[in-house]
Amino acid sequence: MYDLNTILSFGITFGILIMTIVYTFIRYIYSKEIIYISYCLMQIFSLCFIVIYSKLFDFSFFFQELALVFASLSALVFAIAFYEGKFFPVISNYKELLINTALLNIVILTAFYHYLLFEYLPYTIIYAILFVSVIFNLKQGFKPTIVYVIGWSVLCFVLFVLDFKEYYFAQGYMDIVLIAFAIEAILFTISISYKYNNLQKEQKNYESMLVQQSKLAKSGEMIGNITHQFRQPLNNLSYILMNIKKRYENQKLDEKYFNKKVSQANEQLQFLSKTIDDFKEFYTPSKQKEEFSVKEAIQNSLTILSADLKKRNIDLVFEFATNDEVKVYGIKNELSQVVLAILSNANDALRDIENPFIFLEVKANDAEVIISIKDNAGGIKNKNIDKIFDAYFSTKKEGSGIGLFLAKQIIEESFEGKINVHNTKDGAEFTIYIEKYL
Repeated sequence: MYDLNTILSFGITFGILIMTIVYTFIRYIYSKEIIYISYCLMQIFSLCFIVIYSKLFDFSFFFQELALVFASLSALVFAIAFYEGKFFPVISNYKELLINTALLNIVILTAFYHYLLFEYLPYTIIYAILFVSVIFNLKQGFKPTIVYVIGWSVLCFVLFVLDFKEYYFAQGYMDIVLIAFAIEAILFTISISYKYNNLQKEQKNYESMLVQQSKLAKSGEMIGNITHQFRQPLNNLSYILMNIKKRYENQKLDEKYFNKKVSQANEQLQFLSKTIDDFKEFYTPSKQKEEFSVKEAIQNSLTILSADLKKRNIDLVFEFATNDEVKVYGIKNELSQVVLAILSNANDALRDIENPFIFLEVKANDAEVIISIKDNAGGIKNKNIDKIFDAYFSTKKEGSGIGLFLAKQIIEESFEGKINVHNTKDGAEFTIYIEKYL
C-alpha cells in the first residue's frame, strides 16, 4: 500500500488533470477550435493512464498502454493544430541548411532528454513538434508556442545540468511523472492565455478593418450623396453671381445689395465646408476616446445620408428631446457609423413604401442617453429578427451583412452600452442605450 503522501500526490495530479479537462472542454464549447478538444482528449486519456499507473485501482496493464496510445495520437493532433508558421523552412543556401540542421538536432536531443526525464510520450510529442515550430519560424516574432517551448526547454536544461533525476530518485520522492503532469498543465494554460489575448487583439483589428471596409463599400453611394449635397449650394452661388453681374451691368449695384449677396454666398460656402468636414470626419480612422456631443455625431450621419433620403422622398424627423449638449464618452465617428448603418437599412427597407418616414429621437435620463430610430417599412420577419445582428447575415441580395453586426460590436464594446430591435405596428425600431457623460 502507498503512504499518505504518495496518495495525496496522485490525488493532486488527478485534480490538475480534471481541471484542465474541464477548462479545455468549456473553451471548445465556446470556440469550436480543434486545439481545445484535442488537448482535452489527450488529458482525458492521460488521466486514464495515470490512474492505472498509480495502481491505486485494479486495472489491466493493457488499458494503460491503450490510454497511452490514444493520448499520444491526441497530442499529435493538438501539436499540429497549435503549430504556428511553416512546417518546413525555405532554405536558399548552404548556410541556412547547416543552421536548420543544427537546430533540428537540438530539437531531437532535447526532446529525447525530455522523454528520458519524464518518460511520458504524449508531452514529448507536443514539446518536439512545437519546438520545431519555433526554430523554423523565428522571424515571425513572439508566439504562444514560444511560451510553451521556452518553459519546457529551460526546465529540461536546468534539470540536466543539476542531474536532477538521479538525485530525485535517490531522495525517494514521489514519481517524477507526476511533476510532468503538473508542469504541462501550467505551461499549457499560460500559452493558451497568451494565444487567447492575441486572438482578442486580432479580432479587434479585424473589426476595425471591417468598419473601414464598410465605409469604403458605401463610398460610391457616398460620392453620389456628396454630389447631390453640393449641387444646390453651387446653383445658389451661380444665381448670386448672376444677380450681382446683372445689377452691375444695369448700374444698380449698391453697397447694401452687394453686402447682402456676399453674406448669402458665405452661407452657401459655409454649408459646403461643413459638408466636407462631416464626410472627412466620418471617413477618418478611429481616434482616442473622448467626450463628444451626441447631436453632432448624429448630424454627421444625417449629412451623409440626407441627399439620398430626399431623392427617395423619405420624410426624416429628428427630435432631440433633451439638452442639446448632452454628451457621451467614446469615439464620435463610431457612433456616427452606428446611426448611419441603421438609417441605411431603413432607407433600403422603405424603397417601395408609400409615404415613407423615419423617426429619430434622442432622450436622456440621469444615467444614460437613449437613441431611438424607427420606420414604417413593415418590420423585420420573426424568423430573421434574432439574426439581425449576426455577422454576414443580410436579407438584401447585395448586402454584406456587417453593418448591424459592427453596430452591435461598437455599442457593446466601445461604448459599453446595448442595442436592441423590436417590431412596432408600422415597422422596426432600433434602440441604443449609452451611458451619459456627466
